[in-house]
Amino acid sequence: MSNLNLGGIICGKGSEVGSHLVKHQYTSQIVFTGSVPTGQRILRDAAERATPSVMELGGKSAAIALADVDLDQLLSSVKVGIFYNSGQVCSAMSRLLVHRSRYEEVKTAVVALAESLSVGIGENNAELTPVISRDQQQQILAMIAKAREEGANILTGGNAPDSAGYFVLPTIIEATPQMSIAQQEVFGPVMAIMPYETEDEAVAMANGTDFGLVAGVFGQNINQTLRVANRLIAGQVFINEWFAGGIETPFGGVGLSGFGREKGQEAIFSYVQTRNIGIRLQHNV
Repeated sequence: MSNLNLGGIICGKGSEVGSHLVKHQYTSQIVFTGSVPTGQRILRDAAERATPSVMELGGKSAAIALADVDLDQLLSSVKVGIFYNSGQVCSAMSRLLVHRSRYEEVKTAVVALAESLSVGIGENNAELTPVISRDQQQQILAMIAKAREEGANILTGGNAPDSAGYFVLPTIIEATPQMSIAQQEVFGPVMAIMPYETEDEAVAMANGTDFGLVAGVFGQNINQTLRVANRLIAGQVFINEWFAGGIETPFGGVGLSGFGREKGQEAIFSYVQTRNIGIRLQHNV
């Protein structure tokens, strides 16, 4: 039965059907994309048979805007980075770290961008669409409320519009690095913006969460952007364009963002088991 090949879709609760599949003796590889708690549950089940796994979990990805950042270039990436699919993207640009010399300028522009977005359903080509469910909407709003309690400054948005549907308005929050809104994944159209003074401080802030899925650097000095990119702890680092790259490039994270890679040749390697066959050769004299 080792060469058994099965394919298809099986529907059911993850705690029942999913757990059974993960523990099954014929399951030889697990590739999961989803939340950290679900991934941890899968790994506990996979441990029973030591089943190889690839985990693509959450993120709290930061973009660093250097002092020489091109504002228009940054704003185009902010728009797609945090507001595409209402921020329901594991690699969303959920934190923006801006050099103090450009902070007020960038903050004003990002708020204006958020307030300019059309809100509505996808079939109307709206720029901001609903989140997936009422539960998700309420969870996002609860995280914003907690940010208020912790002293964060809600620059725009922060609530649901009056229109029907599970919408959350585009939200920009001025926060500090240790606030929950800057540490925990929201999975919604919510960005935390923070200033920094030095390159070292920016790198420390970007690396200062339990996640490490993607990161980004924006600036016109290619030597500086590459230097900063090399210091960021993330599986994929974008320079001057959020979501730069393609299907040919490996994708995956470190820390609570998971392990293993999807896309590119690295994704194929996870399905391969290296076999070493040693032979003793008889040498006749």
